This record gives sequence, C-alpha cells and structure tokens, in this order.
Amino acid sequence: MTHRPCLANSTVRLALASAIVLASLAVAVPAAAQTDYPLGPDSERHAGVPAGTVTKHTWTSRIFPGTQRDYWVYVPAQYEASVPAAVMVFQDGGRFVAEDGRWRLPIVFDNLVSRNEMPVTIGIVVDPGILPARSDNEEARYDRSFEYDALGDRYARFLTEELLPEVGKTYALSADPNLRAIGGSSSGGICAFTVAWNRPDAFRRVLSFIGSYTGLRGGDTYPTLVRKSEPRPLRVFLEDGSRDLDIYSGSWWIGNQGMASALEYAGYDVKFVTGDRGHDSIHGSSVLADALRWLWRDWTQPIAASRGRTGAERHYATEILDPSSPGWEKAASAQGPIAGLAVGPDGDVYFSDARAIRRLAAATAATTVFRPVPDAGALAFGAGGRLLAVLHGRRRVAAYAEGGADGEAVRGIEARDLLAGASGALWLVDAEQPRIWHVETGGARRVAWEGPDAPAAWTLSPDQSLLDLAPMTGRSAWSYQLAADGALGNGQPFYRLETTDGPGPRPGGMTVDSEGYLYVATALGVQVFDQPGRLTAILAGPPGPVTKLAFGGAHLDTLYAAAGDTLYRRTLRRTGVPAGKPVKPPVPRL
Repeated sequence: MTHRPCLANSTVRLALASAIVLASLAVAVPAAAQTDYPLGPDSERHAGVPAGTVTKHTWTSRIFPGTQRDYWVYVPAQYEASVPAAVMVFQDGGRFVAEDGRWRLPIVFDNLVSRNEMPVTIGIVVDPGILPARSDNEEARYDRSFEYDALGDRYARFLTEELLPEVGKTYALSADPNLRAIGGSSSGGICAFTVAWNRPDAFRRVLSFIGSYTGLRGGDTYPTLVRKSEPRPLRVFLEDGSRDLDIYSGSWWIGNQGMASALEYAGYDVKFVTGDRGHDSIHGSSVLADALRWLWRDWTQPIAASRGRTGAERHYATEILDPSSPGWEKAASAQGPIAGLAVGPDGDVYFSDARAIRRLAAATAATTVFRPVPDAGALAFGAGGRLLAVLHGRRRVAAYAEGGADGEAVRGIEARDLLAGASGALWLVDAEQPRIWHVETGGARRVAWEGPDAPAAWTLSPDQSLLDLAPMTGRSAWSYQLAADGALGNGQPFYRLETTDGPGPRPGGMTVDSEGYLYVATALGVQVFDQPGRLTAILAGPPGPVTKLAFGGAHLDTLYAAAGDTLYRRTLRRTGVPAGKPVKPPVPRL
C-alpha cells in the first residue's frame, strides 16, 4: 500500500523549506547596522479588551489541483451573525496568526476592533499549498512562488471561488469589496496586490510588506502596468527596508520604490513607509497596527478609482478617458453572440447576430432591426455608404443600401472578417486558410497576405495606408503597408501586446482614432498604442471577452465594444474616423 504523508508533515516540510529559501536569499548585514524596531502596545494583550477566537482548518484545492494547506479563521468577540463582517485575508497564515511571533495578528485585531479603529473583521490567514509526495522516498511540491508571485487571477479565483465561500458557510462575510482587504509579506505581499489588481470587485484594500516586485515571475513589470493602466479603485499600503534583498531577480528596495512612485503617479491612495531592515518582518510588524488604521480609515466610505485627483492628470489614460463618463455601460443587446460591428457615416452603430443586422441610432439610442438576415457575420461600410455583411456558410458578401436594392459584393470566398477601403476595395480574411484576399471594385481578386496564423483582429490606419493585424497567437500586432494592388508588405511586429499569466493577450477587437492611435481589446483590457507603436495606456475592458471594437455616435467619440450578446459603450476624449473618409493623422510625438 502506498504511504501518503499527512498534511501536518507536509506543513512542517513547507516551513523548513521556506526557512531555507529565505536564508539562501538573504544578504548578510551586521545586526548593529539595522534598527531594532520594537513592537508597540497594540501588539500586546490588555485587560478589558475582549479576545476573539482562532480556529484551524485544512483545505484541498481544485484551482491548484491536489494541493493541501492549513488556514486559520479569526473571529472578533464583537462579531454578530446578523451583521455581515468585513473580511481580511493574509498569506503565510501560520506566521501571522501566532501570538508569540512578530505579527501577532489576533492581538492587533482585538485591540483595533475594540477601539473602533477598524471594522468588525473576520481574518482568514492561509498558508500556501503543498502537493504531498506519494511516499517518504519522494519530495512534495511547494506552491508558494507559483501561487504568490504569479501575476494572473488564479489565486484570486482560489479565494473567491473556494476559500471565502467555505468560510461563508459558517460566518456572515460582507460581499462589499470596500469591506474586503488582503495583506502579506514578501511574496505574500505582491500576492495581495495581485489579487486586488485583478479583482477590485472583490478586494479594494492592500497591505504589502517587503513585497517581491521583482523578476521572480514577472512582478518587476507592475510599476509599468500601474502607470499605463486605467486606475482601479484600490487603497495600497507599502513597506520596505533599504537593506532588503538584491539578488538575481532584482532589488526589492528599488522594486518597492518603483511601485510607490507608479501608484502615486497614477493617482492612487497609497502610503509607503520605509525603514532600514533587510528581508525580515521586524520593521513591518512594528507598523502593522498603524498600517491597518490607515488602510481602514473612513471604512464606511467607498474607495473610488482616481479620476483627475492631484497628480492623476499625468496618467496618460486620463488624456483618453472622459472624466465625466461613468465608464462602460450597456448600450444594446443581441439575440445571440455579436458577430459583426460597423459604424455608418452618420455615427449609427450596426451589429449582427444569428437572426438579423441591428441598428443603434446615434440620435435616439434606440435599437431597431435593419435587415432580418440569418447568419450575418462581420460588417463594414463600403463605398457609397453601402453596408457590407459576410454571410456565413454561403461564400458571399452581401451589400445593403439604405432605401435601395440589396446586392452582392463578393461571391466564392468563405470569409471570416472583412475591411472596406474608401476606394471600394475589400480585404477578406479567409475562413478556411490563414490568408487575406484583396478584392477590387471590379471583382478581381488576389491573395494579399498569407501567414502561419490567421488574424484575430485587424483595422486600417486613419489614412488607409497601413493595415494593422493581431494574429490569434503570439504577443505582437503587426503593421503592414498597403501596396497599390492591395497587397500587404513591409510588415513588422510593431505593437507589443502586454500580457500576464495565461494563454496570451487574446486579441479580440481593433480600431483606430483620428490621431492614429491603435486600440486593441485583450484579456488585460483595451490596450492603446501611439503611432510609433508604444503602449501608452490600458483601459479597463467591459465584462466578458471583447470580440469587436468601433468608434461611433453622433460625434464619433464613443467607443463601442461587443462582448458576447451585449454591446457596451463608453465616451472618450478621442474621436474615430468617419466611414469612407480617410483622415491623415498628425505627425506623432517621437
């Protein structure tokens, strides 16, 4: 019979392994060179302060398959089951929950809750996962870095889909993200930020002590992402020491300074407290109570994203976003997934589903059926103001004229997508092979481009001299110059799409504004590039994967995004290009 070590043995192994890793990473600093920061009175028990309870549990995860872990639940004495409590999660739970260690989280919580300096808060302190070894002759797999240092949403999903619902079976937990906080130290600190960064709908308060914003698993990219991404509704406390680690993955001290600078630049509510310690908990634990007071101050007021507060106007996204706009809002619904999106000369928005082509009027915002066309796919406006539609399974591109007779633009090509030039020429993405057709006004056609991977999204530049496309795989969008015969030439991987953990950027829609900026819908949001190809901003995307993007509305200043069966919109400070009217963009800032 195969011997399976118990979780307790694996937990001991994790503690020993973590100690060995930290010892191997630490830089030797003479003890006298560092300040010995004492713990304050908030870390001590006091008469008359009611003590909460702490219970220990174990969990086997599905999101981190096969991993087991211990976690502890702290419940303050003031908790009442009839009132949902605030929630705070800490990584590396065994270190934080011990009352004879440096953090002493239950004691600090008891003191602050009793004085109403933080809300009645249930603490969930959880250890990283371990995949137990199959026998004593084998070693377990330790998930700490995989879970904590990764930049994707996997750990946030573990909390929101597994651990919080499990604790919620016993205790009433608030679902309000303003009443949810998360914290940790070292890799647990960057993990806390990552959770809130990916899921501000679930957590909006972050404590990060000696956070690992270095190249362990890509955390060194965070300062740049923060500077470029549309601000999220977060409050962030950072702490680090000037003698923190400086190793193969980078400098913790420089990384934390970069994070603090980026958060301040982007207009976040951020506080950075510094000391002179190395990679330890001496300084962080001494300021824990003050950090919690700062983090939870005015907790009855919601935390909002920066929209033009002091310093935030430097954030490039605010040059694009309209501060008076509420963000993405639902504009219309389809009867099935939206397959095509196009904007007419008057700013009306046309979108297709499995039953019809529908029109969203710019003047009235009313949706009507433009044509009851089954299986209509991609849409575009061609010469003379005709609406063109790919008809799936029919090897046709149909042409529809307002108040006129319907016709046919192309026959014999099974297309997946199309673009229309002002001259009447068309470009079609072949649905059967990774190639692009160019169809002239007289019907002559030729293969304009062939590649290993079909385009997932594409668009013409404002003056229609360039064609930009993003393949289904890879992390670059390409820029091609259009030849006189419509062929794509002089191609370069011009735009570097940003991504984090996962299958890649997943481009799903593309458009341009009148200044020549390129907008690409990705898993991270709508990435915005200037004419020289630099990523300048990442706008938050609407719910669900976006498949189409277009500027529409009476003034062409509304960005429309198709996601599933819903059409979303938000007003920007930029305008699109009128259908059929090429516009030469200004000379870019180089």
